[in-house]
Amino acid sequence: MIPSSPSSIPVVLTIAGSDSSGGAGIQADIKTISATGCYACSVMTASTAQNTQGVFDVLPLPVNHVIQQLDAVFSDLNIVAVKIGMLANAEIVEAVANKLQTVRPRHLVIDPVLLSTSGRMLLSQDALQPLQDMLLPMADLVTPNLPEAAVLLGYPTSDSGERRIRPRPEMIADLQRLGLPAILLKGGHADDPHYSQDWLITASTATMFSAARINESNTHGTGCTLSSAIAAYLARGDSLSSAVEAAKTYISGAIRHASQLDVGQGKGPLHHFYQHSFGQ
Repeated sequence: MIPSSPSSIPVVLTIAGSDSSGGAGIQADIKTISATGCYACSVMTASTAQNTQGVFDVLPLPVNHVIQQLDAVFSDLNIVAVKIGMLANAEIVEAVANKLQTVRPRHLVIDPVLLSTSGRMLLSQDALQPLQDMLLPMADLVTPNLPEAAVLLGYPTSDSGERRIRPRPEMIADLQRLGLPAILLKGGHADDPHYSQDWLITASTATMFSAARINESNTHGTGCTLSSAIAAYLARGDSLSSAVEAAKTYISGAIRHASQLDVGQGKGPLHHFYQHSFGQ
């Protein structure tokens, strides 16, 4: 039985894969949710062997164990918002969708983790259809980057991964035709050297959020961090537009201060606690 009295701090659940280097996935989600004023709980879907230089192995967890984790947290915690990241395969997508159909969390943010930064597929091909049919329509917000949006729309994906790409003019209109409540199209992979432009897209509107591009190579886990921050701000009572704006402000600071950490030999993690005493 879920407790009826609200917690003094909003509880946010992340459903995602683990990053052994701590910069992305569930680890980044927990740091972000905590740093933005909420209590983080988690359901792990996969274990990955990765570091700041790439993803080397992915081990999806047994679906029954994922279901048991979901049952455990939802039966005990007053979860206000859910953020979904890597789901790995069709069985896990369907299990998560079935559970969320039952519990209906107040807020649901989905970061459709389809590709690693280096271009490795992180969702099995047979999971794409149930993701689109069962899970994405339940979300308050879906947050694809440009390569992930291309996959969702069936565009050629040769420009995925590290290469900077130019968003197609028809992409926003095509995303609107997917019929989802709201999409945040992240522009970090765009080829503009000066600005990073994200688009908050609904069926009838497209609002641009523009920020100066920060000259910082430590960007591991930016997508996980942004979607988790949005979920946390929604849990705290912000409107969708305000949550996106607050999350972008938070992630800009986390990127700007990332070099203070000096972690790893590749694209290092963000400084999730730059506003706090940690790491100063």
